Amino acid sequence: MLAKRIIPCLDIKDGRTVKGVNFVDLRDAGDPVELAEVYSREGADELVFLDISATEQKRKTLAELVYHVAEKVNIPFTVGGGISSVEDVDILLQNGADKVSINSSAVKNPQLINDLVAKFGSQCIVVAIDAKQIEGKWMVHLVGGKVLTEKELFSWAKEVEERGAGEILFTSMDHDGTKNGFANRALAKLSTELNIPIIASGGAGTIKHFTDTFVEGKADAALAASVFHFKEIKITDLKKELQRQEIPVRL
Repeated sequence: MLAKRIIPCLDIKDGRTVKGVNFVDLRDAGDPVELAEVYSREGADELVFLDISATEQKRKTLAELVYHVAEKVNIPFTVGGGISSVEDVDILLQNGADKVSINSSAVKNPQLINDLVAKFGSQCIVVAIDAKQIEGKWMVHLVGGKVLTEKELFSWAKEVEERGAGEILFTSMDHDGTKNGFANRALAKLSTELNIPIIASGGAGTIKHFTDTFVEGKADAALAASVFHFKEIKITDLKKELQRQEIPVRL
């Protein structure tokens, strides 16, 4: 069995790491380069950087941040936020990113997934899906959760896989920042219906939540932010406990 991955997420706004609850009420969580270096040293398997306020004008700023992070870490990292073209991806990869994450741009132009996969390979392309339950259905949202779409989580995830994406990063907006656990039922359905890795995001609060998402949610990786940023859970402690419970991890 492949090792389960632990992935700290750095939400970037105006060059700083921030964290909120249900995608709102953001508070400062520190310098992203410093945090990245700490997580790399503590045994994180990967890092994710999401520029949650990205615009075309900020692409250069984000590229510079990626470059500085790449100098400090020795683990793969994924960069997302405002990516809408082959050129955007090219710039980020040249500055040291290993993978890119696309979200709103993929929903608006699904062909972008195919184009990026053709140019850079499946292993490089992560599609992030933010969804929340509305009248019993998981509906996809865009622009940091502000815009409701007509797309439904599971059918969109299947299309994403068919278009060649290498991974899906699923964030439950209902669980984000609540520290009440991941959306394991939805994650298990995604993992059962799809053949590509699923990264769980939204809801980590305790070590047990990670255990549950790997066992009940069948997730391939678990992403979290505030529990790591504010030192509520240490990655080394988390991995030791997962190993004790016979969940395969890299120590």
